[in-house]
Amino acid sequence: MKLSKICEKIKYECLQGSMDAEVRDIIYDSRKIAKETMFVCMVGAVTDGHKYIPDAVEKGASVIVVERDEEAAQIPGTITVLKVESARYALALMSAALFDYPAEKLITIGLTGTKGKTTTTYMIKNVLEAAGKKVGLIGTIGAMIGDEKIPSKNTTPESYELHRMFASMVEAGCEYAVMEVSSQGLKMDRTAGIMFDYGVFTNLSPDHIGPNEHASFEEYQECKSLLFRQCKEGIVNADDEHVDGIIKNHTCKLHTFSCKKDADLMAGAVGYLDEEGQIGMHFTTTGCMNVYAVVHIPGSFSVYNSLVTMLTCHLAGISDEA
Repeated sequence: MKLSKICEKIKYECLQGSMDAEVRDIIYDSRKIAKETMFVCMVGAVTDGHKYIPDAVEKGASVIVVERDEEAAQIPGTITVLKVESARYALALMSAALFDYPAEKLITIGLTGTKGKTTTTYMIKNVLEAAGKKVGLIGTIGAMIGDEKIPSKNTTPESYELHRMFASMVEAGCEYAVMEVSSQGLKMDRTAGIMFDYGVFTNLSPDHIGPNEHASFEEYQECKSLLFRQCKEGIVNADDEHVDGIIKNHTCKLHTFSCKKDADLMAGAVGYLDEEGQIGMHFTTTGCMNVYAVVHIPGSFSVYNSLVTMLTCHLAGISDEA
């Protein structure tokens, strides 16, 4: 693919070379650099990708993306050099272009929150499949594309891997992609440029606070809230004490669920289920759905996870029966 096409949605300065350069792949791990690849120098907590520029030159990279002008001095004139403000942000948008914007070919559902993300993504996936839809899933346990399971190092993979997974889902005939969107993923621009069809907030409690994650609870909350500036419709837990902070500055249409107050979907008559050796919860709903529901996982959190699933799938046009 031509470099100009890959860079069509990013701001950059071409320090040397040509935008007509051919690029076979985008690399951010210096160990994987090969001829006619683009090497993106990302700055992380542990290492700085700029120090691997000599490796990129030696291995035949055709394009190198830097964040600092002075780094171009050590790069031969035969190699195209682009300067960007944030290599991480640029990687996300360039990866989307390289794979021909696969997220736009799927109905994307992103869940953020401290607890419940993994369970609820699987619940949503199962309901969608019960309605006859083909679904891809990305999260803590890895990715599932049809029957294929792909391991992942992060809850929300790096942007390049994320778009490669989306592209595989499209190729496999998936209609939906359901994924966990971590605060780190949002902070590190792994989902930058993606406009989710549905963004979901489960709950928030102090977690992931430390030198290698979030400096404070306020930063953790702010990173979570970013999802509601990059989704079309937001689905939030009205009962969570931090919900106002999560939806602050949101740009999406909001929908709410609750067990305690007026909301778009409300649970009532909640009780424990113990029938023929099966335990769990049962409840009724009012609002946009009026049903009697059973979930075979005990605990009030299961009611909330069920409400997320029901409201998300209802908004996505799935029948209440499914």
